[in-house]
Amino acid sequence: MTGSSNSNTTGLSATGIAGLDNVLGGGLTPNRLYLVEGDPGSGKTTLGIQYLLEGIRCGEPGIYVTLSETKQEVMSIAVSHGWSLEGLTIVELTAEEDELDPENQYTMFQPSEIQLGVTTKAILQEVERIKPRRVVIDSLSELRLLAQSALRYRRQILAMKQFFTGRTCTVLLLDDKTSEAYDLQLQSISHGVINLEHLSPEYGTSRRRLRVVKLRGQQFRGGLHDFIIAPGGLRVFPRLIAAEHTETPGNGVLRSNIAGLDSLLEGGIDAGTSTLLMGPAGCGKSSVAMNFVHNAAEQGMRSATFIFDERTDVLLGRMRGLGLDLRPSIQSGLITIQQVDPAELSPGEFGHAVRSAVDGTDGYPPAKVVVIDSLNGYLHAMPEERFLTAQMHELLTYLGHKGVVSFLVMAQHGMLGQMQAPIDTTYLADVVLLFRYFEADGAVHQAISVVKKRSGKHERTIRELRIDNGIHVGAPLRGFRGVLTGTPEYHGDAETLLNRKNSVERTA
Repeated sequence: MTGSSNSNTTGLSATGIAGLDNVLGGGLTPNRLYLVEGDPGSGKTTLGIQYLLEGIRCGEPGIYVTLSETKQEVMSIAVSHGWSLEGLTIVELTAEEDELDPENQYTMFQPSEIQLGVTTKAILQEVERIKPRRVVIDSLSELRLLAQSALRYRRQILAMKQFFTGRTCTVLLLDDKTSEAYDLQLQSISHGVINLEHLSPEYGTSRRRLRVVKLRGQQFRGGLHDFIIAPGGLRVFPRLIAAEHTETPGNGVLRSNIAGLDSLLEGGIDAGTSTLLMGPAGCGKSSVAMNFVHNAAEQGMRSATFIFDERTDVLLGRMRGLGLDLRPSIQSGLITIQQVDPAELSPGEFGHAVRSAVDGTDGYPPAKVVVIDSLNGYLHAMPEERFLTAQMHELLTYLGHKGVVSFLVMAQHGMLGQMQAPIDTTYLADVVLLFRYFEADGAVHQAISVVKKRSGKHERTIRELRIDNGIHVGAPLRGFRGVLTGTPEYHGDAETLLNRKNSVERTA
C-alpha cells in the first residue's frame, strides 16, 4: 500500500497513506484535534507533511507550524521524498537566541484573556489569516518547555482545542514524548491518538510500528502495524486479520507430475491447503517445491516464490540441471521469485508482499501458488519477534481462504538420526512431506513420505527419492525398518533388495 489514498467518499479526512487509512477505517474524522506521538526519528514529521500534501491534492489548504526545525530543514525533508510543497504554508516559530535566556523565559507567555502565550497567539493568528482546513503543529515539546509548568502547558492546549472547536479545521499535534513525566491528559483531550514506535534490534535495520491508541466514534484496526519510511513517505502494512477474508476456495488439485509422489499424495495437493516440506539440508525439499511451481506454470497458474537462503541465479541454475527451465515462465510473469534480505525485513512488510502477489496488485496476475523457502530464514530474519507463529497462522489461513496452494520449506537440524526443527509448525500445515537420508547398499539415499494430509487420503508408505538429472520417486521401500531414523535394517529377501535399485526408474 503505497502512495496517496484514493479520493475519500466516506466523509473522512484521508491521510495520504493508504495503509494508515486502512488501519483508521478510512481516515480521520474531520474538524477534530488528534495527537501523533512517538520517539524522535519515528516518522511523525513525515506523516504530518504527507497529511497536508494529501489535503492540497483534495483542495484543502494547510499550514505546517514548526517550532523546533527551520523552514529550510522542513524543505530538505520534502526534497528527500521528491515532494513539492507548493501551496503549503510553512510557519516557522523557532525560538530566538535571546528567548532561551532564563530571565526572559517567563516573559514570553504574558497572561491574556484566553490564557495564551506569545507563541500560541502567533499560531492562532496564522490560522485566522489563512483559514486552513488542515493544520500540523510540530512539536508540542517546544510548547511544553516554553510553558515552564505542567499547569500552564495544559491550559494552553485546552485553550487551543477550544479555539479550533467549531472551525472547519483538522489539527494534528505532534509530540516526541521527551518530557520526563508522560502526560496522559493530552491523550484524554484528543479525539484520536496515533502512537509511533522506533525500535533498534540487536542486528539488522531499525523497525518501526504504529498503533492507534484511541479514535472516538470510529471503528479502527487495533494492534501493532509495521511501517517503513521510504522515498515517497510512510508505507504502512496493516496487520493481517484472516477472518476478514472468507472467500470459498475452489476444488482444484495441483499435481507434481511425478508418478510416485502423486501416488503418495493420492492425486496431488488440494487448492486452499498448505504443505510443509521438512527434512535435513540438501535432501530435496526446495527441488520438490519448485517442481510444483513449474507444473503450475505449465497449467497457466501464477506462482510467487519468496526465497531467504538461496540466490535466485543459483536456484535457477540448479533447477535447469533437473530439467526444469523456469526462465520462460519468469519472463511471461507466471513465476515470480523475490529474494528476501533477512536483515531488512519485518513481518508486516513480508505479509504485505505475499498479499500483493495473491491479490495481483504487484503488477502480475493473482498468484495461485506461494512458496516460502525457507521458514528457517523467516525465523532468523526476525529473531526478536515473539509472535511469529501466530502471524504465520494468520497468513496461512488467509492464503487458504483465497484458494492458494502454499508450500513452506523447513530445514531440520541434523543429517542422520534424530531430527529437530527450530519451531513446531506441523500443526499449521494441512499436508506434511517428510524427507530423510538413510544408509543402504553402502551409500546414502533419500526417502520421502506423507505423514499428514487433512484434506483426504494419502499413502502411508515410505518411498525412495532420487534427484540427479530429474526428480524421481520410486516404489515403496519394502523390507526396510528404521528408514526414518537414518539407520535402517533390511528384513526382506536378497532378490527384492537387488530389484529395488531399478524401482525408481520404472516408476518415475
